[in-house]
Amino acid sequence: MLTPYRQAVLWLDDHGVHTLSGVVQIEANAPYVQWVNQVCQHLSQQPDGIPLQVVRAADLPDALAAAWREWWPPYALWVRLPQGAVVLLRDDPWTVHEQWLWQDWAATWAHAWHALVHPRATGWRRTGQRMRQLWQTQPGRRWWQQTRVRVLAGLIAVLLCPVQLSVLAPGELVPSQPVVIRAPLEGVIDTFHVQPNQRVTTGTPLFGFDEALIRSRLDVATQALSTAETEYRQTSQQALIDARSKTQLALLTGKIEEKRAEVEYLAEQLTRARVLAPREGVVLMDDPSEWIGRPVSVGERILRIAAPRDAEVEAWVPLADAVPLPAGTRVKLYLHASPLSPVQATVRYMAHDAVARPDGQYAYRVRATLSAPTDHRVGLKGSAKLSAGWTPLGYWVLRRPLAALRTTFGI
Repeated sequence: MLTPYRQAVLWLDDHGVHTLSGVVQIEANAPYVQWVNQVCQHLSQQPDGIPLQVVRAADLPDALAAAWREWWPPYALWVRLPQGAVVLLRDDPWTVHEQWLWQDWAATWAHAWHALVHPRATGWRRTGQRMRQLWQTQPGRRWWQQTRVRVLAGLIAVLLCPVQLSVLAPGELVPSQPVVIRAPLEGVIDTFHVQPNQRVTTGTPLFGFDEALIRSRLDVATQALSTAETEYRQTSQQALIDARSKTQLALLTGKIEEKRAEVEYLAEQLTRARVLAPREGVVLMDDPSEWIGRPVSVGERILRIAAPRDAEVEAWVPLADAVPLPAGTRVKLYLHASPLSPVQATVRYMAHDAVARPDGQYAYRVRATLSAPTDHRVGLKGSAKLSAGWTPLGYWVLRRPLAALRTTFGI
């Protein structure tokens, strides 16, 4: 205890009597509480320069002083606080030393109150006041010397600063000019001789079709050709002694040519059932086991073969980021496997129409030629950064919000 007292009252400007020593719960409508509120309200109207004051009944108006002896002891000490006050009551007079103690305590308490409560309560107010002061007209200064004019000029200058407009899009290393291997005939794939990312040379077997049906048809066609040739020889011998047999030779000759063409066609089909690599490169495909036993039609794509160094960047620009990307625009592909060493490229073309991607989103295809050969393999994915030229900072900041507003409200 700093000094002895009989009772203490904590009074707040916006709440009234907040705490009474020795009282657990305060009844706001109690006569004593109402009288204390009136006394504190009267004392709070004193000049702010008096942080501490010894109060007696004679210092109050007659209406309040009449009830002093009923409620309070003779001597009271009024200690002013930020947004309130503390009233200390006792029977003995307050000494000068005790008043100094409570004055120092009030200063310490006010400092702590300001540090803890004031920034939270008035931080936004202070900012608002400073902004209002900033926009107020400053007398004695010309219009170009006003602070608000300088701030506006600086803001406009910053918004007009040129920045490079860039777009981020999903990217991937893809083969530039791959050889597409398609099904040469209609049938069922029987076996695969290569694996994904395997290097092959010209003439390397890639895959083969089921040859059982083709071989059986070839055997039947070969037997039919042999029968037709035998019949032709017999008829030609009879034509020497029978004039009527000569008329059948032309028909038999046509039949032999038909069977021979069928045999040649089936023999060619048997040869095409074994697909060979047309060039040297790397095999690009998915799991080969998914193709075994699967029927395919003529022209269906099976795999691709790309040269080891034949790579370029493919990026998919979303519809919201479809800024002009002319040929020669710089592209950086940050691969997920190597984010610290981007692949440099330049735009070769940007598709005119958007294409639906596997995720259901529409995007524009962009192809970019590598500036230098890379050691990264084809198929690696990452994020492509496309630099689309220079634009004011204000447009760069407001481009996406304005597009969102137009989409949402149809402005």
